[in-house]
Amino acid sequence: MTQNEQVLKMLKRGPVTPLDALQQAGVFRLAARVCELRESGHSIVTDRITKNGKTFAQYRLNGFGTG
Repeated sequence: MTQNEQVLKMLKRGPVTPLDALQQAGVFRLAARVCELRESGHSIVTDRITKNGKTFAQYRLNGFGTG
């Protein structure tokens, strides 16, 4: 299974952060995989999350819940 396939599978289950992708699928460059998935026609939303003064991206398929 390719990294793009793994990320898409994760997105279908719910929101994905870079840490999720690294821990669960060994995907180090989640933003690059999301870009490729968008280019192939998938509608993916980027949410900016701030916790403890740190901001990071969280990705989800458009139309899916945020949590």
